[in-house]
Amino acid sequence: MTRRYAAFLFDMDGTLINSIPSAVRAWTAWAGRHRIDVDELMRVMHGVKAIETIRRFAPPGVDPQREFELLLQAEIDDVADVVEIAGAGAFTAALPPERWAIVTSAPRSLAEVRLRAAGVTPPEVMVTADDVERGKPAPDCFLMAAERLGVDARDCLVWEDAPAGIAAAEAAGADVMVISATHHEPLETRWRQVDGYAALTAVLEQDRMVLGAR
Repeated sequence: MTRRYAAFLFDMDGTLINSIPSAVRAWTAWAGRHRIDVDELMRVMHGVKAIETIRRFAPPGVDPQREFELLLQAEIDDVADVVEIAGAGAFTAALPPERWAIVTSAPRSLAEVRLRAAGVTPPEVMVTADDVERGKPAPDCFLMAAERLGVDARDCLVWEDAPAGIAAAEAAGADVMVISATHHEPLETRWRQVDGYAALTAVLEQDRMVLGAR
């Protein structure tokens, strides 16, 4: 890539870590309890705030907040097979700490547990579902992360894996790098796609992050 960036903003699930099996187990169990079409649920739940998905699918009379709390605890308790996307830990550990952030639709409690399970050290700036009223695909989370880093979101490279996150990044004016490691089929997007971080390098040159290949 020829463009240089002020900072990198990373989604978490599917981008830095693979928590898909855990999420699928928790959501499948939740859908089963409420007789919800799990296939339809899975098509739209990735990359967005869990409470929003629950409000969308929960049957009448169900307390969305209570269901969210139960689902959250189920996911927190199920992280044994959460792992990093290939090379993610080493790649982010080599970045200047003031030049990157995590921007996730997961609540902070779940994000911290999953990152620890995957062996990925969190950055100083992490924006979670707890920090914004409007989740992805709204741009609020990426705008907040850029502001906390002291940069313009339009001068950032967002690393994402899900359509909702890509839309949020585009709405914030950022460029996008798509991580395809957990994709079962190609994602239709105009942005470059890579399957991990092992072949990538990033260095700070003249106050800008430069992304390259090994």
